[in-house]
Amino acid sequence: MDFIEKIKKQAKKSIKTIVLPETEDIRILKATEIILKEKFSNIILLGNEKEIINVCKENKINIDNAKIINPIESEKLESYIEKLCEIRANKGMTKEMATKLLKENSRYFATMMVKLGDADGFVSGASHTTSDTLKPVLQIIKGKPGVKTVSSFFIMCLNSNEFGEDGIFIYSDSGMNQNPTSEELADIAISSSESFKELVNPTGVPKVAMLSYSTKGSANSELTQKVVKATEIAHKLAPDLCLDGELQLDAAIIPEVAKMKAPDSPLKGNANILIFPDLNSGNIGYKLTQRLAHANAYGPLCQGLDKPVNDLSRGCSPEDIAGIVAITCVQAQKM
Repeated sequence: MDFIEKIKKQAKKSIKTIVLPETEDIRILKATEIILKEKFSNIILLGNEKEIINVCKENKINIDNAKIINPIESEKLESYIEKLCEIRANKGMTKEMATKLLKENSRYFATMMVKLGDADGFVSGASHTTSDTLKPVLQIIKGKPGVKTVSSFFIMCLNSNEFGEDGIFIYSDSGMNQNPTSEELADIAISSSESFKELVNPTGVPKVAMLSYSTKGSANSELTQKVVKATEIAHKLAPDLCLDGELQLDAAIIPEVAKMKAPDSPLKGNANILIFPDLNSGNIGYKLTQRLAHANAYGPLCQGLDKPVNDLSRGCSPEDIAGIVAITCVQAQKM
């Protein structure tokens, strides 16, 4: 059983309700058919019911068991407007502004649904940028108590189990924080270890590599020192976590190289979580792995939020969307 099938099996143990706001994208409707057929999540679609049904009929898509809500006509609209004004009062949110956002931007409506418990999570990004999906989430849902840095990660599933956790890695942060500080990198590392336990292997050992172009002082610069400091901070915050840095990629994931470059590393070349020093390297790294190794990439997924919300790659397929919905369901089970 591959990774996503295991996730779907877990999602079925406690069915959650996920909102999909981008109903103008036919891939969302096709994904809804897959999800409802496989019965691992309840689905709420946002939009004009008549238009959605017509598109589905024209394309022979069955969404009979999905709930459709038109934000403009929703009985919850006024209460959402009132609550949004309350949440964003210190930012000058007025009733007129809140009304416009909730009527015209389905991501804001979905965010309020999740915030107020009318849904367990939402997934967006098929036809919108990451910032468009996450802006309302960071404004309204915000981070879990005690979490200073909300971040993103990809679950990378290779075709071979030679590396990582039987071929599975977590790559962080590959979609949100552009140039995290040492303190933020440490937060990201700890959150990623928790995501590993939630989604990859609840009984496994997270093995976190803080990546750099240097291994254990083989180079010395402002860039390497940021990772060295992040490693020190992470050790203080989570002393029992199997984590090491600064490490080059080969020293992090290849035991033979680790013996030469970092013989005292507790990872021993068996890292299953890779923490990238900035968004440039993280985004490039996941795309290289996806394209050249023909790996499946699930994400960018969010970690550290008080409620589960996940982004989609704009190149996603209906099957990809269904997979991200399943992951969001499992995250919701843990909250």
